[in-house]
Parts: sequence; structure tokens; C-alpha cells
Amino acid sequence: MRISTATRSLLTATIWMSSFAPILLAQAPAPLYSQTQEKLSFDVASVRQNKSGPAPNGDAPGSNVPLGPGNVYSPTGGLVSVRNYTLLSYIAFAYKMTDGELDAFRRMAPDWVINDRFNIQARTEKSDVTKDQLRLMMRSLLAERFHLSVHDETRQISVYALQMVKPGTMGPKLHSHPPDSLCPTTLPAKATASTPAPPETVAGGFPTTCGGIVLLPASGPHRYNIGGRSISMSLLANSLTGWGSLGRPVIDQTGLRGTYDFTLEFTPEPPLGSPAPSQTPADFDGPTFREALKEQLGLRLESQKGEVQVIVLDHIDHLIEN
Repeated sequence: MRISTATRSLLTATIWMSSFAPILLAQAPAPLYSQTQEKLSFDVASVRQNKSGPAPNGDAPGSNVPLGPGNVYSPTGGLVSVRNYTLLSYIAFAYKMTDGELDAFRRMAPDWVINDRFNIQARTEKSDVTKDQLRLMMRSLLAERFHLSVHDETRQISVYALQMVKPGTMGPKLHSHPPDSLCPTTLPAKATASTPAPPETVAGGFPTTCGGIVLLPASGPHRYNIGGRSISMSLLANSLTGWGSLGRPVIDQTGLRGTYDFTLEFTPEPPLGSPAPSQTPADFDGPTFREALKEQLGLRLESQKGEVQVIVLDHIDHLIEN
């Protein structure tokens, strides 16, 4: 089974949203929204609707700041330049949403928030601005131009608990991250005419960059290979919802502390209700998502009820033109 362009784009976008996450110990997430947080704003900003549509027919999305939930990025001197992203992507960036939180917010949002695309050019005179400060500035911009208003709640819902198959035993592709390992936490440089791009992986097949989750070269055109280096188990758990099309949040119950290196290669399953594939059975040679999770990482998903934090949409209007 060769992965369709649409399916690959969906998973790539999911990984992009969760890439370059902060290096954290596994712990309960801090509140995502607080009235007492610092109020910051861009010094100048332009927001325009992009009506070209999604790629390949429309403009290719592009951003000089990764719109994922983490803090690893290459400083841009205070400039934020993003093209042809949905408003939902900007909101997820501003509020540092995990896959589960994003899925819950998507169900509350009007269709245009999910489908309409926008370009944002913004600048702050604070040249050493951090990524979290950019998030706060994006919140202010969204409140000003879209009248976005949200609050956070804790809800008891159906979740999956991420657990070890055998307590104390990790799978062959899940390793504790060496504390003395040299590990870059900035985005890798792009190739130039005179300088080749750095290697994508290090020994063990793990990503070169630490603190993030990225799409790596797979062993076949019909598989995905996802990897992370020096990440917490809570980040891994938060990311599984999108990769496995699970439809509910995942909470970490592994008991593993510290940070870890991993790779996970699997064949994505077709969405429920999709037509039966025409390929021969020999094409379906890769492990499913859950099989790979068990065999490669030594982890499993257990269905249960749990408390999770969600961001609730109170109000939003369409763009107020510049």
C-alpha cells in the first residue's frame, strides 16, 4: 500500500504541529491559559486572508517559526512570517496545544476556523524574543483581529493511558537519553550551494536535533518513520493521538522519568469507512501503529476515563481587516 498524498500531508501536518517540543520532565501539564499571564503584543502586524487554497494547487504553507508546541527554534530577530496556514494552526501555536487539546478545540470551532487560511507578517522590536513570548504576542493579535476569547477547563472524558507492556522493560527502539550527550536544540541549517545539509540522523537512527519529534526516512514508501531525541514520555503520549488516528487524548502512565530517544515505524491504517484497498495483501507488509508501539517501544494503550485539560472556545469573529 503506497500512502496517498492526502494521508501523508495529514500526518506530516500532525507531526509538524508537535515538532520541536520543549525538553521537559514527564509531569502534569501546566494550565494552558491564565488571565494572570504576561500580556505581550507585536509592535506591528499584518493579517490577510489567503484565498489561494491549500497546496498543491494553492500557495505552499511556509513559516519561519515552527508552529509546534515547543520552544526549540532558530531566533528570527523578532520577525514572524507565516503563509497560508489555517486559523486553527495559529490558535494551536498561541496556546501550545497538544494533539488531544487540538482535537477537542476543532470540534468547537466554526468550519471557517478549520478551513480558511491566512498570512501573518508581524514584528517585535524585542530581537531576543523567545518562542513562548511569541505565543503570547500571537494571543494578543488573535484577540485583536478575530476577537478570540477562550478559557481552560478540566474534564473527565474517555482517554487512552500509555503504559509499559512489561514494567521496567523498554522496547528495542526506545532508549534513555544519555545525560552527557552533545545534543543541538536549534533547527538544523539548510543546505546551500557550498554547504550540504547536516545528516538527518545520528547513531541508532535517532534525529540529529534534540527536543523535537520529526518525520524521518522510512524503510519503504508505504510506511512512516517518526523519531524524537531527548523528549519526555508526556510529550510522546500527547503526540500519539494524531499518529494513530485514535480519536481521544493519550495520558502518560508509563512511570518513566527523564528524557528518551525513540523511533517508531509503522504502516498507517486506512480511515474507518474508507473503501477496501485494491492492492494485493503483499503490499501490507508493515506493522500497524499499535503493533509498532508494542514491538518497537514496549508500550501499549489502555482505554479508560481520565481528567484532561481542554481549551474552551468562548467567542471568535472572522478577520477584522487591517
